Amino acid sequence: MSASPRVVIIGAGIVGTNLADELSSRGWNDITVVEQGPLELAGGSTSHAPGLVFQNNSSKTMTEFATYTVNKLLSLSKDGQSCFNQVGGLELATTPERLADLKRKMGVMTSWGVESRIIDADECEKIYPLLNTGKLTGGREVLGGLLIPTDGLALAARAVQLLIERSRERGVTFLGSTTVTGISQWGGKVTGVETSSGVVPADIVVSCAGFWGRELGKLVGLDVPLLPLAHQYVKTTPLQELQGVNDLPNGAQKPILRYQDRDLYFREHGDRIGIGSYAHRPMPVDMEQLPRVGAEEMSDHRMPSRLDFTLEDFAPAWEDCQDLLPALHATQIEDGFNGIFSFTPDGGPLIGEAPELSGFFVAEAVWVTHSAGVAKAVAELLTEGRSRTDLHGTELSRFEKVQTSDDYVSETSQQNFVEIYDVLHPLQPKESPRDVRVSPFNVRQKELGAFFLESAAWERPHWFEANRALLDELPAEWQAPEREPWAAMFSSPISAAEAWKTRTAVALYDMTPLKRLAVNGPGAQELLHRLSTGNIAKKPGAVTYCLLLEHDGGIRSDVTVARLAEEDFQLGVNSNVDFDYLRVEARKQSAADPAKWVHVTDITGSTCCIGLWGPLAREVIGKVSSDDLTNDGLKYFRTKEISVGGIPVTAMRLSYVGELGWELYTTAEYGLKLWDLLFEAGREHGIIAAGRGAFNSLRLEKGYRLWGTDMTTEHHPYQSGLGFSVAKDKVGFVGAEALAARKEQPAEKVLRCLTVDDGTSIVLGKEPVYVGGVAAGYVTSAAYGYSIRKPIAYAWLPAAVSEGDAVEIEYFGRRVAATVSAEPLFDPGMERLRG
Repeated sequence: MSASPRVVIIGAGIVGTNLADELSSRGWNDITVVEQGPLELAGGSTSHAPGLVFQNNSSKTMTEFATYTVNKLLSLSKDGQSCFNQVGGLELATTPERLADLKRKMGVMTSWGVESRIIDADECEKIYPLLNTGKLTGGREVLGGLLIPTDGLALAARAVQLLIERSRERGVTFLGSTTVTGISQWGGKVTGVETSSGVVPADIVVSCAGFWGRELGKLVGLDVPLLPLAHQYVKTTPLQELQGVNDLPNGAQKPILRYQDRDLYFREHGDRIGIGSYAHRPMPVDMEQLPRVGAEEMSDHRMPSRLDFTLEDFAPAWEDCQDLLPALHATQIEDGFNGIFSFTPDGGPLIGEAPELSGFFVAEAVWVTHSAGVAKAVAELLTEGRSRTDLHGTELSRFEKVQTSDDYVSETSQQNFVEIYDVLHPLQPKESPRDVRVSPFNVRQKELGAFFLESAAWERPHWFEANRALLDELPAEWQAPEREPWAAMFSSPISAAEAWKTRTAVALYDMTPLKRLAVNGPGAQELLHRLSTGNIAKKPGAVTYCLLLEHDGGIRSDVTVARLAEEDFQLGVNSNVDFDYLRVEARKQSAADPAKWVHVTDITGSTCCIGLWGPLAREVIGKVSSDDLTNDGLKYFRTKEISVGGIPVTAMRLSYVGELGWELYTTAEYGLKLWDLLFEAGREHGIIAAGRGAFNSLRLEKGYRLWGTDMTTEHHPYQSGLGFSVAKDKVGFVGAEALAARKEQPAEKVLRCLTVDDGTSIVLGKEPVYVGGVAAGYVTSAAYGYSIRKPIAYAWLPAAVSEGDAVEIEYFGRRVAATVSAEPLFDPGMERLRG
């Protein structure tokens, strides 16, 4: 067997043991797992987890993790018994809003390839006879449910023991009752793990420590944005109705049950019922106050992750339980505890390598539901260089610095706990904290009645109430159909007026939240040439749209590269993940060849950007700038330094809405003045401020992709309609060889543009698309196209589907006819952009 890196995994719970198994099954043979508790009962979240595995998730990635976990635990068996009891999962609806949401969820499950169906109240009762399908407290009643037959119960503790046993047979070393005290490092790389029993040498360290992960991160100066929270779980005394039903004391036959309208879930434990509640107040855990439980004291009822039960918090939920399951009136709470698990600012797990310490990885805030899937992804990341499952929504470095602070993590994680079972709209913003990151234009936007939504802690205007009066002037052909209630949430007819003004006059868009990086130094061109698909070796003044690829040719991001000077570049990127990737690669290049040093700086907060777009944009800027901004003076996809009313501005001839204009960048100190100058200069031309509602519609009319939504690491440029962004004859960039091979292979799926036939039905994204009556793909982005007078949806579909073909989109359980259309839908000749 060939030598492999020395790997130390911290934590022998369901994630750590799965990772040891995944790595050893791939031939890695120098793996040590360190666990602070006894291996037989480690005392973390795995030890008390009720084991519910619901695959239902709006995230494709999280659903893939859950499905892999189901299949792996089904295959993991001993003495004829697997580690998964596939009893199915049933989510109940007791309000019309919940029932509608379950129909939406069924569509998402269809998109992700998981079987599910909506059932009525009678079938719910047949499947789960303990249910009260009559009147519930408050006049509610069971209206129906979502049944997922492949859901079920993970036997997590048993799985851990079998994974340890199997991994040991492959040579994995397990060190139980061993405390980690530090991480050894040298030259920016990990070298070992310091423990109560000595130092374990390591080339790679993976923290799978669960709610201890934040404390472990502190050992290497890494912010791990998770919050340990207590969650209540009880077991009842025996139910007569379950006597003799389940063979095993912990067995179950009925589906796991979610009563989300009351923040409750249920499972069988032999002749008892287990109940989990999110209906109580958030209970953040002070790690300093955790009970100290020695290895010899550890038991099922005494462990660090199992806190004392607070009956007063559970009492209201107990009444709701007895209301839904009347048989519980004859029982009492036999055992209860407040169990600790991890929440994050967006509810997702944390996966990836520390940007400042090579070889230190984390796989934290992972529940049993997703455990094996996450372990597989991390194993692929380590052995192959990237996960085959897209990880962009789970990346450790996805959060901005402010989002990793203790205050932000605490508040947002507690909010996620409260909202975990709420019916949430895809655009639902955080209620708090707000106004964390605001552009210099924020004061003017508020004066104009901006309606803000939040993203990456930025306040982003979606429309402006000041433009409502324009609805009286709006030509009939620009008036959009009335939306049904779900599509109408966080939307306004004002966006139609803003789109109209952008296409016919001129508008200001706040582009400040677009993340901007400065890449400087004698090695800047070499770095960007190596990492991107574009030809960036152009003269200063050139702007290039290109991609960053994974080594297998998948799209890790799309970026805009502006060459400001020989050694100075400005990049527009998608997120903090791109920033960390570029600065880590820059650090490696600088170390390998000091003469090719390069520095990557996040300049987003110190700068701002206005998109000045529309057919009258040149008339507006001509009033406040004497610089030549004609087609000869500044061509499309070129940049130069100009003066606007005396303010130094970097003007880039770009437009994400498909109209003449520029992205105008300046430092934050001049931002408000720049806004005021342009707004005043544009008054006679009918200038308005416009928001993201209009912006998203206009960009879809032009077929512009949104990374992370329309394409991810799963997709390569040619199937995504982005082959133009790969420079001809360019070789040697990351992913080039794999991409060349993929180009020669016919793609199974391609990204297609759809228009909705009825002209009125607006979908939102993630809905399944049917071809010939069979679910064959899913929607990525969608909007009403104000300029083309039709709803638009982009979707991944089989490559055999062609322009003109009829398809159907499932929206809340009904089929909506659509047609595959040529793209772009608006200005295919690019005359307006280049005019």
